[in-house]
Amino acid sequence: MRALYAGLIMLGFSVLVARADPLPQLYDVTGVAAGDRLNIRAAPAAASDIIGALDRDARGIEVVARNPAGTWGQVNADERAGWVSMRYLAARGVRIDHYNLPDGLGCYGTEPFWSLANTGGALRYQTPDGPARDLPISIAQDSRLADDLRRMIRFAGLDGPGVGFMYPATCTDGMSDRVFGLSISVMLGPDSPMLNGCCSLSR
Repeated sequence: MRALYAGLIMLGFSVLVARADPLPQLYDVTGVAAGDRLNIRAAPAAASDIIGALDRDARGIEVVARNPAGTWGQVNADERAGWVSMRYLAARGVRIDHYNLPDGLGCYGTEPFWSLANTGGALRYQTPDGPARDLPISIAQDSRLADDLRRMIRFAGLDGPGVGFMYPATCTDGMSDRVFGLSISVMLGPDSPMLNGCCSLSR
């Protein structure tokens, strides 16, 4: 019985830890010796191949996942995802702007290629075929839960009101081996098809 109680206490503690430090999240590199860099590895293990590195003073590094033990965080290095030791990362939090969206948010999709960037009051929509268009945001409604990045977004679309839903979920862009921690579904107007894509907290 004591073992059961202990297990429930540890489960509750792990849930609290997970809620206190949700993903995706932005981190700053810390504790790396002068003249050294933080290695990015192909797998969450110290013996895994090095595929890149972060400067010892790197800031705003997006972690999109952790290994089961929580000791390694998954980050993107160029066009692929890798792993860094969480020992050398300090959470900095996600800055939410006055329009209730993460500052620096960028979302991307394929077939067709498109992007949406939060510009502080508008979503900047762009495709390879035309100029960028700023679509003013009407509201970006959250769930009123702390550290919850889900957002229902209403904005002035291309041919009428647009709507989108952003939510935490593992996402890939179909063009690279990068991994994203946020997904989005968006309609650019009342008669537009639904577009699906991936979002990053740092463009």
